[in-house]
Amino acid sequence: MTKEQVKKLQEFALEIRIGTVECIKSRGFGHVGGSLSVADLLAVLYGEVMNVDPSNPKKEDRDKLVCSKGHAGPAVYATLALKGYFPYEKLFTLNQPGTDLPSHCDRKKTPGIDMTTGSLGQGTSTAVGLALGDRLQGRDCRTFLIVGDGEAEEGQVWEAAMFTAAKKLTNLVWIIDWNKKQLDGYIKDVNDPGDYRAKFEAFGFDAVTVDGHDVEKLYEALTKKAEDKPIAIIMDSVKGKGVTAVEQTMANHSMKGGQEMFDGWLAELREKQAAMKA
Repeated sequence: MTKEQVKKLQEFALEIRIGTVECIKSRGFGHVGGSLSVADLLAVLYGEVMNVDPSNPKKEDRDKLVCSKGHAGPAVYATLALKGYFPYEKLFTLNQPGTDLPSHCDRKKTPGIDMTTGSLGQGTSTAVGLALGDRLQGRDCRTFLIVGDGEAEEGQVWEAAMFTAAKKLTNLVWIIDWNKKQLDGYIKDVNDPGDYRAKFEAFGFDAVTVDGHDVEKLYEALTKKAEDKPIAIIMDSVKGKGVTAVEQTMANHSMKGGQEMFDGWLAELREKQAAMKA
């Protein structure tokens, strides 16, 4: 990647973080930690990697995103708004009565959402179905699946992983958001998963661990050509990345606060944004 491409993606990731916080601020609470941890990934996917068209969100040969950790919806919504799928102002309706932006992703409500998610683990099976369907239809496209590390405690995740490898669904890219935390503690303390990379390799994947906040490394992993094995990316990330106060808060899965708290977060992000553009 060129330096200009890297900078553009870093700026996009900051815009996604700002949009995410503004989205959650409008409601006064929300899943901030796991939304911020995937901002760099979403910037790379929608900024450089995925074949999508905001003016035609249902085109058959599009690449698809399944955010199985559906509580990261605010980050996905911010990304879609910035790409022009719907007006940015809609972000301020998060989880309000009659909204098109529920707290978890819903394909029937939000333009650009390819699969409804929220019940942890189920997004893995539906992503498998999308990828298999595309292959059977002869479509040249890929599905990108984001799975939470706490979510990976669900048995359904590993059934879907086994099927992905057994059927050699090389058009399905698995991404584990390894931010080390889940709702009620550190992953290692709740149900230690061991080595994710080794697990996926044992299942028959071509697995790699990358810095989840290095857009260049993410781009390299996401554009790697799958040969006879599907690709799994273990994304080493920080829950709440980009907002110091959220990063340093233990219980940052979902946070609630007044306007002053959110305004402080936004001030930090906009300061970073100004420095990047200087």
